[in-house]
Amino acid sequence: MQQYTLDDGFCNADLQEMLNLLSLGIGLVAIFPILFALLPFFGWANWLILPLPVVGFLIGSISSGRIGRNLNLALIIVAILRLMLGHGLF
Repeated sequence: MQQYTLDDGFCNADLQEMLNLLSLGIGLVAIFPILFALLPFFGWANWLILPLPVVGFLIGSISSGRIGRNLNLALIIVAILRLMLGHGLF
């Protein structure tokens, strides 16, 4: 496994920060469809939207930051609760 140093122009800390920003970006993109799916009779849309914050959560788990991971975790919880309240359809 190759070790990156600051002399290479690339650092592991930079990668960790980029992964956190990517996770945060995925979470920000997923907010609006999840808010749309909170409307009555649109709960089924959570089945289509749910993989997005799950991927963001996985990427955020790899990164050193917590903001992206926590945002995606909150979105996952909201989507799952909405699915539970609407019995998976409504």
